[in-house]
Amino acid sequence: MSRTLNQQFLNSDNYAMDNPTDFKKKLMQISKPAYITETNGQFSFSTKEEALLETSASDITGKIAFLPGVGLENLGDTRFKKRHGLTYPYVAGAMANGISSAQMVKTMAENGMVGFLGAGGLSLDKIEENIIELKQSLQDKPFGFNLIHSLGDPAHEMATVELYLKHQIRLISAAAFMRMTLPLVYYRVKGIFQDQANDIITPNRIIAKVSRIEIARQFFAPPPEKLVTQLLESGLITREEAELSQKIPMAQDLTAEADSGGHTDNRPALTLLPTMIALKNEFMETYQYKTPLCVGMAGGIATPESAAAAFGMGAAYILTGSINQSCVEAGVCEEVKKLLCQAEQADVAMAPAADMFEIGARVQVLKRGTMFPVRAEKLYQLYKTHSCFEEINEKSRKEIEEKFLLTGFENAWQSTKLFFEKSGNPKEIQRAQTDPKYKMALVFRSYLGQSSRWAINGIPQRKMDYQIWCGPSIGAFNQWVKGSFLESHENRKTAEVALNLLFGACICTRVSFLRAQGIELPLEITSFKPMQKQELLP
Repeated sequence: MSRTLNQQFLNSDNYAMDNPTDFKKKLMQISKPAYITETNGQFSFSTKEEALLETSASDITGKIAFLPGVGLENLGDTRFKKRHGLTYPYVAGAMANGISSAQMVKTMAENGMVGFLGAGGLSLDKIEENIIELKQSLQDKPFGFNLIHSLGDPAHEMATVELYLKHQIRLISAAAFMRMTLPLVYYRVKGIFQDQANDIITPNRIIAKVSRIEIARQFFAPPPEKLVTQLLESGLITREEAELSQKIPMAQDLTAEADSGGHTDNRPALTLLPTMIALKNEFMETYQYKTPLCVGMAGGIATPESAAAAFGMGAAYILTGSINQSCVEAGVCEEVKKLLCQAEQADVAMAPAADMFEIGARVQVLKRGTMFPVRAEKLYQLYKTHSCFEEINEKSRKEIEEKFLLTGFENAWQSTKLFFEKSGNPKEIQRAQTDPKYKMALVFRSYLGQSSRWAINGIPQRKMDYQIWCGPSIGAFNQWVKGSFLESHENRKTAEVALNLLFGACICTRVSFLRAQGIELPLEITSFKPMQKQELLP
């Protein structure tokens, strides 16, 4: 029968820690191992050193539990942290259009973690501007850039990779890939060599973000020979690079992305992470990689309990996104941050994605305070069932022009056409001029694409059309921080949020150790509310 440290026990006059506050202080000294001991029928909670000094061994009639020290730096996989030069196993994931801003990336690097700039949707000039800024300010500190799969514009994907190689960006986050692409393989393979110890050195590292096992298999496997041969024949890589490429995985690290904001398959974390870890073990055994593969966890991580659960299941690191969007460093307007701070778990919905509109790909967005999910869904359904805009019934056409586009369809097409002319993609225009259905798709995609920028820039007249990428984790986070200094978006700093999650995960882990030994602590002792950064770190 388990022993319970209940309220009556804690308030006992004979108990060494005669109030819950003192007991909680000991529990929150997370790096210090401790004992709960029974001495002549009474209980005490003390560190090992205190126990030896204050109590003789003959007086201890029964050791109840050992509580190991669990520091923030002890969480996750040591090899992952060493590989990327991190103190803590925490990643601020990339959010497109610069929502994961340079400022966010900086604050993560300066606090022993890593962030990825959200390069998806940015022009090459803007990406390069951020590269120069981060390289100058961070020097050797860890940081990375995102590379999102450009299904409809492979030339832009290659141009982005060439930019990364030009500036020696050594870490990227690969997102939304459905297969390995030539630009992605080029980035990974370029520059690899074998040192004097016969170890293969790979300068360019990829942290993949996936939710499907068939994609994970491609990232854990060596680069596809067909694409490597193509790179070799085109003169982009050397023969040595081509040969060595078959001895390395496409990605050393892989994030298992569960139910998240933006592109998501809404996978449950409890099944996804163990599956990806099993796959990792399979590929380590098959290919006998000298450097270990690592699997991290993303999607739904917003509380100490969820962070601790991820690490408890074997995650090498955790990655957050939705909650970071409400932080001061996020590249979105104040109105969006306020909406995110008010959100609950049910205030999200799936909506058509702009970048893969025709094939029905979807993103998870905030539905509270915006009409975007409903309007985007209507556009997709009309696209599916009609061969051109003129075929749509008059009432729906009028609604789209007056409420969605805020202009006539042809005017919207001219603006869309101008966009593709400026971006150097005339093939899209040519196809649309011969295919009315595709023309309709491009105009509808234009609405979807601009809606995220309206949210970023805070266009007041477009508030009902804001596309805010967000998962249910934001609701859990808001519930946890309610009543604390982090309840307001003005106080939410990305690194401080991260450190609180990690600190809380340490407490949850220590409490789990006690529970496994039959010790149940009351809620007022085990609960953890966010604290200021200076209170968290020694």
